[in-house]
Amino acid sequence: MLSRHFLRAKALQTLYAATVNSINTREEVENNFDINVSRLNSLGLFQLSTLSQLAFTAERIKEMESQKFNPQESDIKMLQRFADNRLIKALDESFEYKQLIKKTHIDWSDNFDVFRKVTNTLKSSHQYADYMKIECPTFNDDKDIAVVAFKYLMNEDNLRDIIFDHDLLWEDDFDQVAQYVYMMLKELKEEECNEGMPCPQVYDRRNEKELNDYLFARELAAYTFIHLDDVEPMIRKHLQNWEFERVALMDVLLINMAVTEFTHCPSIPERVTVDEYIELSKEFSTEKSKLFVNGILDKLLIELRASGKVVKDERGMYDPEIDNEPQD
Repeated sequence: MLSRHFLRAKALQTLYAATVNSINTREEVENNFDINVSRLNSLGLFQLSTLSQLAFTAERIKEMESQKFNPQESDIKMLQRFADNRLIKALDESFEYKQLIKKTHIDWSDNFDVFRKVTNTLKSSHQYADYMKIECPTFNDDKDIAVVAFKYLMNEDNLRDIIFDHDLLWEDDFDQVAQYVYMMLKELKEEECNEGMPCPQVYDRRNEKELNDYLFARELAAYTFIHLDDVEPMIRKHLQNWEFERVALMDVLLINMAVTEFTHCPSIPERVTVDEYIELSKEFSTEKSKLFVNGILDKLLIELRASGKVVKDERGMYDPEIDNEPQD
């Protein structure tokens, strides 16, 4: 589920931490990358578990309403329908999901008021009003309203703060991981939802494509790290009226990662690599970095091509038309 762009960002963050913390070995870089990605799965599990807690909260509120002298039957019906949501029940019955919740020690029992607030917000929404008009909702109807509820949960500031208390590093990745979980929920099918269903995970190594993308980014971080000194002279040569020591560390790392892709990732087109690191410079470096990174990469690419160090297979073949250069 993790995009290569997002995994490149994790590799960049791993390299930055390794550089400023004076890490010396490839193994340490690889281990730190593993930890960074595993944190994403833990965050995704916390986010996913809020749906189960919301259904549990709806059940509790329904019981409290039922004890009133003059209970509102319409409210009780609304609460009961969400408490019986089939997608959430299937999730709760998943053996793997229950094991992961237990292993991660997720416990929302002290946060009833936060979930009650979200429950009331959901009940008063037009989406829930439309949902209640359906006489016999299907699994997909239940899934659709669960997805709406998830969006309300992820936008609740108090809930976000509670999650950040578990790991401060989650704050930067919260919205992106929430988007991944949202997409996974939308893709669930009724026939897949049973006790043996795999727990939806942001990174699932059982998926061949996800594993390959993960290994690509892990190797990208490790190989770039051990070859930082090799690329520095190349960068110095193309600096004009500027000292290497004044170049932002993040820019140096971005350029190094791009060189690794140019020379050791034959299936990735050069233009894709350049575009990726320009985008990452916008996200993680200074305002002027995109121009600097783009300029240096253009010069390094010409140099690397001339020395025969850029070798691409059919998938990564250089296309002169795409790169706006005249054909031979």
